[in-house]
Amino acid sequence: MNKNYGSKRLVVGAHYGLRDWLAQRVTGVLMALFTIVLLAQVFWPWKRRDENGNVIGDIVGYDKWAGIFAQQWMKFLTFAVVVALLYHVWVGMRDIWMDYVKPVGARLTLQVVTIVWLVGCAGWAIQVLWRL
Repeated sequence: MNKNYGSKRLVVGAHYGLRDWLAQRVTGVLMALFTIVLLAQVFWPWKRRDENGNVIGDIVGYDKWAGIFAQQWMKFLTFAVVVALLYHVWVGMRDIWMDYVKPVGARLTLQVVTIVWLVGCAGWAIQVLWRL
């Protein structure tokens, strides 16, 4: 039986929207969990002690921050979250450029500038975390 209804157009890329939506949610959850871990480390009632072992208070300062990020696992976790943040930003900005900038040349220029900026931010994050 020959059917003469429906579209004969080949639909491609049907899962790109789902992939981007899922990437936004996964990276968002990863960033939220990292924020909770970081806040727990900062505000957990760790007590500082002097050279005699006496408690001198719970101070959130450079020493505490340096102590948190001195651990290698925290540097890797932070960098993983920075990469997740950069991908999160890329998906969002790419969608904004695709939806609202109609001239192809302008859209391509904005996408390239965004990629260059995000790669620069990744390099800066590496430099800050590992002091290269």
